[in-house]
Amino acid sequence: MRSTISQMLRQLGVVNIQAMTINEQILDTVRDEAFDIVLLGHNASDKTTGIQLLEEARFRGYMRPTCGWIFMTSDSSQAVVLHAIESNPDYLITKPFTVDELKYRIDALIARKQVLRSIDVAIEAGDHQAALVHCDDVPVYEPCYEIAQRIKATLLIDLGRADEALDILQQHFWDMSDKDTGLCLAKAFISLNRLDEALSLLNDLIEAHPLLVPAYDLLANVHERKGDLVLARETLEVATSKSPLGIPRQMELGRVATYTHELKIADTAYRRSISLGRKSCYRSPDPYLYLANIRRLEMLSADPKDKIELENKMMTLLNLAEYSFPKDVAFKARSALLKAKWCEDNQNNEQAAEFMQQAERINRTLVSPLNLQREMLIVSGDAVPILEEKVDHTVLPDKVNFDPVMSDKVNRLASKHYMAGKYGQALRYLNLAIDYNPTNATVMLNLAQLYLEVARDNEVNRESRLKMVKRFLKLTQKSALTEEEKVRQRQLIYYFTKPLTSLPKGSLHALLK
Repeated sequence: MRSTISQMLRQLGVVNIQAMTINEQILDTVRDEAFDIVLLGHNASDKTTGIQLLEEARFRGYMRPTCGWIFMTSDSSQAVVLHAIESNPDYLITKPFTVDELKYRIDALIARKQVLRSIDVAIEAGDHQAALVHCDDVPVYEPCYEIAQRIKATLLIDLGRADEALDILQQHFWDMSDKDTGLCLAKAFISLNRLDEALSLLNDLIEAHPLLVPAYDLLANVHERKGDLVLARETLEVATSKSPLGIPRQMELGRVATYTHELKIADTAYRRSISLGRKSCYRSPDPYLYLANIRRLEMLSADPKDKIELENKMMTLLNLAEYSFPKDVAFKARSALLKAKWCEDNQNNEQAAEFMQQAERINRTLVSPLNLQREMLIVSGDAVPILEEKVDHTVLPDKVNFDPVMSDKVNRLASKHYMAGKYGQALRYLNLAIDYNPTNATVMLNLAQLYLEVARDNEVNRESRLKMVKRFLKLTQKSALTEEEKVRQRQLIYYFTKPLTSLPKGSLHALLK
């Protein structure tokens, strides 16, 4: 099929084509190279499927705004199509398709990207203020004008200016009744805590578009904010029945079902999350932990003879998660919290205190310590207050002033992105950190490491990346380093003198904080 697509593209006059077999190396290529368009195929029989790569590319932030994505699938089932749409490709085409159809999609995508180019470049650089200005540069007569205004509204919501977004969205939605604009309008209502208006709008959207799954997610959120957890759960049940392949939605269903004491529904949702997570970027120990809590809750009303079996199942799940995710230290703290809760259930206060002390000891070793009181509520399935997600406004501005404190803060954000495998974002934050403080030796070492890893993993622009490694290592030699930094410096210099093929695979070291 790959050769057929390549032949189609050549018939359309496209000459600069890089054809690749579906595998995980595609993500590294997409991360490191600047493509105009990515055509990603999906076959369920592949070891690594296209939909897995699409989901992970979105999760890791590799789907750059300046690059167009066309997802091609021979599986036109509702579950696959809706799951693919959630990763937000520009177009989705079901196989087989004709050269004319492919041409139409590519031409439309190129035309749109050209008009929105300045907006996409600004967003990709993290400069939301510039992106807002460029949104207004798109003329009203352009077919992309509505898209530009929706992007502007989304940016305003992200920047905490939902009232301004509302003015834009209401005018365009009532004129066009576009479902994407409607979703954006609902988000603005929610941000402004105008829940009744959001509720009415989302119900109208679902009635008009029964397969608009993101509307169900927002509707469940509104029901929960209004205190109706039963309606929130029922809404999520409908959403997961329509689009069952999304782990975050299954986890949400499990959470709300636990709050409403529907343990069988929660059990099924967490089991599906574990099964789906075997080949997903959302793979984590969380569903094991929450499923273990379901066993704990079942013990509360179980017969004495059944409690032993449930206890064994709970401990097996926790042990399996710890074995499967040995590097997740935070999970060990959360697991200790659940064991403490279980001991409290059995009025074994002495052992409960020991597990709490264990959780506290582990928590003190974490770079970002947990709020153990809140985590206990989450882990044990007790409803917790909804907290608004804090918007991270530390994005790449055009100019920054010298600010060592901000440099360290942004460097820590880069480290978090690096640990999550989001190397593109990590590099952007490190460059911003060095802008805030050009003498920050920790950031220089982190940049040297990141450029060295990218040069090792990809031949494209390898020489220029190695020059960056050399530059930052040379700068650190003129800096006053801590003992830890000196160790990292010597290690990186050692790696730099070796052939790239001899370097270890994967992370060379956790980034310095």
